[in-house]
Amino acid sequence: MGVPVDRLTVSVPSGNFGNICSALIAKRMGLNISHFIAANNRNDVFLQYLLTGKYVPRPSVQTVANAMDVGNPSNFARILDLYGGSYDDICRDISGFTYNDDQILHTVSELYNRTGYVLDPHGAVAYRALKDGIEPGAIGIFLETAHPAKFKSTVDSAIGTDLPIPSKLAMFMRGEKQTVKMSPQYPALRKFLLNECH
Repeated sequence: MGVPVDRLTVSVPSGNFGNICSALIAKRMGLNISHFIAANNRNDVFLQYLLTGKYVPRPSVQTVANAMDVGNPSNFARILDLYGGSYDDICRDISGFTYNDDQILHTVSELYNRTGYVLDPHGAVAYRALKDGIEPGAIGIFLETAHPAKFKSTVDSAIGTDLPIPSKLAMFMRGEKQTVKMSPQYPALRKFLLNECH
């Protein structure tokens, strides 16, 4: 049995709006999703735009969902261009919600205690927005940012346990950052990538 795509809602944790922007482009190309929810932490300039029609960037605020701590999302201009600047059309395809740190942590804790599922803080924002914003009869999907162990101390405090770190993530976390200097021209990047992949 397939999903009735005319009733499919996708809730996206939104900071710089790259994921939701690419999904909106895919929708324009034929992806059958009827509605998107832009799930925000306290950095909710896009939600304020949806509520007022005015886009007012501001300095970002630090939160427990730190990948979404963006006060002036660069992809807003792309979304605006995609819709030809039409506020009404944007509001038809996207709604928004915002949550503070206490609400995010409560959501992580509540879902874990009820089902055993462990959310990362960004997924918690998307999950809660989907719960709060889905229309009756619609089918919803919420997206997460990363494995919850990437935000271990935050998640541990929310669920009251010592979340195990998967071996691949632990190995990645032990790695060292490396910097490679190169020309900012495409041929240099191409050469580097081709050499690294062989």
